[in-house]
Amino acid sequence: MTGRDGERRTQLWIALGIGALTAVAYALLGWRQWEQLIAPSWDLGIFSQLAKAYSQFEAPIVPIKGHGFNLLGDHFHPILILLGPIWALWPSGLALLVTQAVLFGVSAVPLARLAMERLGTAMGAALGIAYALGWGLQSAAEAQFHEIAFAVPILAFGLTAYLRGRFTAAALWIGLLVFVKEDLGLTVAVFGAILALRKDQPDPDRRWRIGWMLVAWGLVWLLLATFVILPALNPGGEYDYTGRLGSLWEIFVPIDKYVTVLMLVATAGVVGVRSPLILLMLPTLAWRFAGAVPFYWGWGWHYSAILMPIAAAALLDAMPGRRKNRWLAVGATVAVTLVLGARLPLAWLLVPDTWETSWRTPYAREAIDAVGQDASVETDITLMAPLVSRADVYWLGNGNPAPEYVLLDQMGYVWKEGEAPTDAAVWAEDRYPGTTYTTVYSEGGFHVAVREGGTDPGFDSAR
Repeated sequence: MTGRDGERRTQLWIALGIGALTAVAYALLGWRQWEQLIAPSWDLGIFSQLAKAYSQFEAPIVPIKGHGFNLLGDHFHPILILLGPIWALWPSGLALLVTQAVLFGVSAVPLARLAMERLGTAMGAALGIAYALGWGLQSAAEAQFHEIAFAVPILAFGLTAYLRGRFTAAALWIGLLVFVKEDLGLTVAVFGAILALRKDQPDPDRRWRIGWMLVAWGLVWLLLATFVILPALNPGGEYDYTGRLGSLWEIFVPIDKYVTVLMLVATAGVVGVRSPLILLMLPTLAWRFAGAVPFYWGWGWHYSAILMPIAAAALLDAMPGRRKNRWLAVGATVAVTLVLGARLPLAWLLVPDTWETSWRTPYAREAIDAVGQDASVETDITLMAPLVSRADVYWLGNGNPAPEYVLLDQMGYVWKEGEAPTDAAVWAEDRYPGTTYTTVYSEGGFHVAVREGGTDPGFDSAR
């Protein structure tokens, strides 16, 4: 074995180590969120129901979104069928959090390895760690599972293949994005155009053919998903998200959008803006900034996760030749993470209280046990995901058929001040006139009521 071979083997092990530690860190974050009853939104419950349906070889009907709602009519994400076997082995929303953690960890391996090969072991490892702990991935992990978790490693492997000159492999990887989410078809098309038109790379004829085929592939799936598949499966017969667009002026305000762009530029080491790969960010930023939804504009939530491998790849593509300038570029990426520091979600793992069991957790488990196996239950967000493995879960914000059970968390954030219910039976009877409910559990702020004729698992009276 030559010295160079030994160095590459060392770099591979370091990259694998970065990936493994990344997966462990994000899995721990998800586990502590799960144990602390932290639910930022209803999304984990939604994707848990999808995984449960796929594990039973059924269409992804998700009652949380609405009675009989097919989730393939909301977003086009057939790649999520891969969650079916995972749910079959581990029927828990926590399994999805761990899956996302592993996918994020896996994405760090090819990027860290390529960075070490191009920049040297120390500098490349620093870039790999900065990517793995970057604000985009941390924010996505905090927001819990979303379909974009699959796009992150696909982009990482595809873009590193491209930077190595393996254009066919890159096209195959990037082409998979059309099965993650409908809007990523445009990202695929942009990559195809870069592959076809870039002048400073070898084999132009082959790149031209592969590139334009990829452009066509991305655009066809974008149009097919948005105008055919999604409307066909959507209860309203339309694509749900066209109504969220703001005015032309609103694209350029507020300042949150400029902060997000500056953070992305810094994450790409500033020099990354010289790489054509930075253009891959534009489709995602376009729909986010055109949308009239404040959550889209900032650097929180999961919306920037897919931009992180793009930023890292653009930095590597445009990296300056002088070693001093390289350290400045990598330093800019590292600085973003260091400056945000304690504001990033993983810092929460350093807080001692994070590792304490919430005083409400035992009551939450008892409340879940109070719901009959395979029964229908209407609930708020707090215990939505944990209930999925046990029951058919409905969101109380929709117009649902009267459920067999109602489980309410009076301390949940969905209630306006002074409106939190203290009696699940009274609340349910008011919501569904003509029904009769009996409270079977009331402790720790959780209230469970069963409809007359529903299945009572043995809770004879309110505690």
